[in-house]
Amino acid sequence: MADVQDYKQVRRYETFSYLPPMSAEQIRAQIQYIVSQGWNPAVEHVEPNRSFTHYWYMWKLPMFGERSVDTILAELEACHREYPGHLVKLIGYDNYTQSQGLAFVVYRGS
Repeated sequence: MADVQDYKQVRRYETFSYLPPMSAEQIRAQIQYIVSQGWNPAVEHVEPNRSFTHYWYMWKLPMFGERSVDTILAELEACHREYPGHLVKLIGYDNYTQSQGLAFVVYRGS
């Protein structure tokens, strides 16, 4: 029984939250994947204590047709600067399936 670990309650927001935190290069690669798939990126944010019980707030409108990774990163950073204590999530909307193709939390608040 020595190999059994204590249970630590940690909130998991999406698949990537089970992995170590992403580096700036890995976040950039995920954004590039969204762009390469032709998906429309969107930024959402919410207070950490409301993340499971309320809808997330949309930061501006989705960036329809945006192809610049730097522009998407700039919007993520602007949202984080405006709401430093909030969780900030990036979503890639797939027009064909009319669903989210990818979504992950970029900033976990301060």
